[in-house]
Amino acid sequence: MTADFAARAAEILRDHRASIDRLDAILVYTLAERFKHTQAVGALKATHALPPSDPAREARQIERLERLAADADRLTGALAERAGPAGLAVRRL
Repeated sequence: MTADFAARAAEILRDHRASIDRLDAILVYTLAERFKHTQAVGALKATHALPPSDPAREARQIERLERLAADADRLTGALAERAGPAGLAVRRL
């Protein structure tokens, strides 16, 4: 590999890493905002003695996440389902 190719590869690598860092920040701030809303939903349900879970909504959310994952073409439906209830706090909304 010549020095030009190595330099170009290093530049491309830096660009990819910078993009990953930006996306990480977006994800963290987006999840923080989402969790604020899920906490508010939980408080509202507790205040008004509403059921803590809604199985029908949970099922709709899983279907929606599976569609989003398929559209993104990077995640599998199974991963979206696992991330939904556990990672994205879909349950109890």
